[in-house]
Amino acid sequence: MKLDLLKNQWLEIVFEGRNKSYGAYDLRKSITKNTVRAFIIGTILFGLLVSIPTIMRLIPDASEETTIDTKITTVKLPPKEKPKDPNLPPPPPPAPKVDQVKFVKPVVAKADEVVEEIVVIKELKDKNIGKETIKGDPDAELTIEPVGTGVAAVVEEDNTIYNTAGIEVKPDFPGGIDKFLAFVGKNYQAPDEEGLKGKVYVTFVVEKDGSLTDIKVLRDIGYGTGKEAVRVLNKSPRWTPGEQNGKKVRCTFSLPISIQTAE
Repeated sequence: MKLDLLKNQWLEIVFEGRNKSYGAYDLRKSITKNTVRAFIIGTILFGLLVSIPTIMRLIPDASEETTIDTKITTVKLPPKEKPKDPNLPPPPPPAPKVDQVKFVKPVVAKADEVVEEIVVIKELKDKNIGKETIKGDPDAELTIEPVGTGVAAVVEEDNTIYNTAGIEVKPDFPGGIDKFLAFVGKNYQAPDEEGLKGKVYVTFVVEKDGSLTDIKVLRDIGYGTGKEAVRVLNKSPRWTPGEQNGKKVRCTFSLPISIQTAE
């Protein structure tokens, strides 16, 4: 019979008829398992030892310095503007295009008391006259100041409504007040009511253009008499407006209209 040493058959043959409770039997019985286990553990440890250099190369060295290649561009900053000193005098005006000669007012004095020499007329030819002598710059730009730099006066329109009692020129209907009363009598249509008698009081404003506005009925006698008065006044031709201080103004006007129907 062929024996397999990796199995426990040989152990049974060796300890046949012997005391198996002895420790040698148990040690030999588990020797295969212990051998395989030791082989696996040894293989793992060997693999770890062999791979240690490779693992060390893969771990980065924290002590190494990291360098960054950065390109630095030089930026030229504008010069810092210095704050202006308010106490400094203003810069002198640019030189005029034409030479300027200082004007010296002639004063009657003795010859030895003359301080400044008066410029003769020949020296004033083709030159400007100013408070001081300035050499002209032929390359200077010729500028002309605009005429009328002042603010134009604003005249507010007079929209005051004047009373006819205190106005210089009262408003008037073309042809006079009698023509106006005739116009009202011709166009006014009295209500169809027997024995109606009374007066309708109306007021209106004669505008600057002669038109009638703001027509109001102060009192009427009913039956649509006030409404009819408003209708007639709205048809009125333009009046001659009133005047105050030589200007046309707005003016109020009162009008009573007498109504009497047949009984």
